[in-house]
Amino acid sequence: MPAVFFGHGSPMNALEHNRYTDTWRAFGRAIPRPRAIVCVSAHWFINASAVTAMAQPRTIHDFFGFPDALFAIQYPAPGAPWLVDEIAQAAAPVWIGTDEDSWGLDHGAWSVLTHVFPDADVPVVQLAINAAQPFEYHLDLGRRLAPLREHGVLILGSGNVVHNLGALEPRLETEGFEWAVDFDDEVARIMTADPSELPGVRLHPAFVDAVPTPDHFMPLLYVAGLAAAAGETTDVVVDGYAFGSLSMTSYALGGPALADLSGDGYETIPDPSVVPPSDTNL
Repeated sequence: MPAVFFGHGSPMNALEHNRYTDTWRAFGRAIPRPRAIVCVSAHWFINASAVTAMAQPRTIHDFFGFPDALFAIQYPAPGAPWLVDEIAQAAAPVWIGTDEDSWGLDHGAWSVLTHVFPDADVPVVQLAINAAQPFEYHLDLGRRLAPLREHGVLILGSGNVVHNLGALEPRLETEGFEWAVDFDDEVARIMTADPSELPGVRLHPAFVDAVPTPDHFMPLLYVAGLAAAAGETTDVVVDGYAFGSLSMTSYALGGPALADLSGDGYETIPDPSVVPPSDTNL
């Protein structure tokens, strides 16, 4: 089974049809049907490593200031309590806790999955990002989860490589600041050459601006770890920028690359409104 990292941008992408969401849909159609999905979302960022273990995870609307239509979205995918033991065994000796009632599917998961698997018929669990651990921990945990791919499990990271909401510039609707492009390009170089080197990107001069908080970057480390475990590199499946300080770049491991997803019959919109400039909770 492939693995993928999606730059999810604004929750509004759940309602939009643009070149990012069209690529997410094309990706879902191009890969084998997963037995289940393990989603590492930027928006479940807690001081522990844990997985959701409920049979019917709720749809969490963890944002504010958006249209009612977005709050009305439900993504009723079943959970996969039966997968928890497989995840724990793969991660050992790293301890993975279970959450049976407090979380569910946040918008980092469902805003993407509503396009990738619009029928919401593939079981989904979320894996929390342990906020107390360094980049190397998350790279290693991603590496440990590699056996799940061999048993039909799609591992999906959802965040943004460059994510600085404090620097948003509404006039740069589909452009990136020079520092954002430089950082995004360096991450692309690493992910397409040697993903195991990804933690070293902290030394890049634009790191502090591109990653002011680690939550949106860390999901990519899981895909980098999976690539390192396989001795492979990843491919860019879509790239672009929004409002200067957001990168929408996505990467796939063992799946279709950007060239493979072109010409798939989806009409694209060249200037998508990816992120409402007034939002402060993406």
